[in-house]
Amino acid sequence: MRRVLLLASCAALVAAPALGQSVDRTQAARIIDEGIAHSEVMLTAEHLADVIGPRMTNSPAMRTAETWTQAKFAEWGLKNVHKEGFEFGRGWYIVASSVKMLTPRPIQLTAIPIAWTPATNGPISAPVIVAPISRVRDFDKWRGKLSGKIVMVTLPNTGSEPGEAPFQRYTSEELGKLDQYQQPTYNPEAADRRLKRLDFAKKLDAFLKSEGAVAMATMAYRDGKLVSGEGYTFGVGDTPALPAVQIAAEDYRRLARLAKIGPAPTVEINSDVRFDDSDTRAYNVIAEIPGSDPKAGYVMAGAHLDSWVAGDGAADNGAGSAMVLEAARIIAKTGIRPKRTIRFALWAGEEQGLLGSLSYVESHLATRGNPSDPKQTGLALYTGWSNRWPITPKPGWGDLAAYFNLDNGSGKVRGIYAENNPAVVPIFRDWLAPFGPMGAKDVVIRTTGGTDHVFMQAVGVPGFQFIQDPLDYDSRVHHSSIDTFDHLKGNDMRQASTILASFLVNAANAEKALPRPPLPTKPVVTEPFAYSDEDE
Repeated sequence: MRRVLLLASCAALVAAPALGQSVDRTQAARIIDEGIAHSEVMLTAEHLADVIGPRMTNSPAMRTAETWTQAKFAEWGLKNVHKEGFEFGRGWYIVASSVKMLTPRPIQLTAIPIAWTPATNGPISAPVIVAPISRVRDFDKWRGKLSGKIVMVTLPNTGSEPGEAPFQRYTSEELGKLDQYQQPTYNPEAADRRLKRLDFAKKLDAFLKSEGAVAMATMAYRDGKLVSGEGYTFGVGDTPALPAVQIAAEDYRRLARLAKIGPAPTVEINSDVRFDDSDTRAYNVIAEIPGSDPKAGYVMAGAHLDSWVAGDGAADNGAGSAMVLEAARIIAKTGIRPKRTIRFALWAGEEQGLLGSLSYVESHLATRGNPSDPKQTGLALYTGWSNRWPITPKPGWGDLAAYFNLDNGSGKVRGIYAENNPAVVPIFRDWLAPFGPMGAKDVVIRTTGGTDHVFMQAVGVPGFQFIQDPLDYDSRVHHSSIDTFDHLKGNDMRQASTILASFLVNAANAEKALPRPPLPTKPVVTEPFAYSDEDE
């Protein structure tokens, strides 16, 4: 028996390269040379962050970024460079803003207007009131008490106690823990409850306005004077009526303490923000390196070009966009002719619910649900789309052989998530082999979410996200006021761009397309005996 097992193991080792669709090491060397020794990725990232700056979907800066990235693709010789539009909503941007405490002493507060809230039309000042409101049932408690006040709606806490260093790189042990199969869950009742709560922001705005409040204030969710200013009511006819700001946690707690002991401090808000309704459609930027075989389909890389506005949108996701652009430049510069077309996408509307990549899926790959289903937009579309059945593939569904995404900051690539698809594991291990000395070697079976490969996987298309070193992305930078070029790591981005280019070439030239997951069908409820939690 031992001899039989030994012979079987040897046979498996011999067969592994064939199973893994072996890498052309000569091409890999050319890609590495161009991507490391001749990289332009940091020049691209600097222009996106420092020159163009934050790129809120449909804002003037986003329009500038759309034009500039198309020009770069064309400059490098890519073909079929174009934009694909989808209905989004209003553009919005900040010209200037200031929030001050006037009494009991003057202090300049760290704060930011919440996205898509209106301008104050000059400075407004009023006493604050701490009125924690997180559910519609909280409204009754505060009726008749908010007139003429700046309403602080977040329940103040006592501050954070971080248990981890803010800057991290993965250890081998931590990477190993990622290699775990995650059973998917299906709970349509919970999804329905989340959908019903999506309009809470609109109800809160209407309630505060009807009560005569002057403005709303929320508390930033991280300490360290970091603010982010996310807001999600961006549709035409959906934007708030009341000015609103997010105040840094330390400043917010100071105001709350003063209000507790009395008298309530007076705060001045001057929010000079603008709406841009010149075009309510958002646009994905698309470009291609044509393949030699028109019948072989295409492979794809993408990253979202849009960002929030507290910082410069450098790590999220100027870094990913710059690395996708750089991968295109590397492949074009090396002159490698792929069998399958290589398509590049820079998505819009990701921060509001992966809306750009979802639009691409619905236009090119598959639809979900029945034509009679209620039309959904914005966050409702994002939240409800994966619970729509059946999935109906479009004629182009089988043409997309693989999609690779970058959206976890500027950290070094350490491997790739296999998205519960065991058939791709040996293939990806082979493709990563040339980059093991650069720190990239792990293929983990688990899924990952929250970015633009999600809806590709949701319709049975092989879509993947790379594993990247965290750095200080989640702890400090993500969506925050310090999302600037300073937090990007050049060596890491050169490595990641090079690996992305290599993966695209391997996928484009492989004899067989990557193994696809099964086309999803409506699952059974995971926990049929569970009772609902209305606060879930």
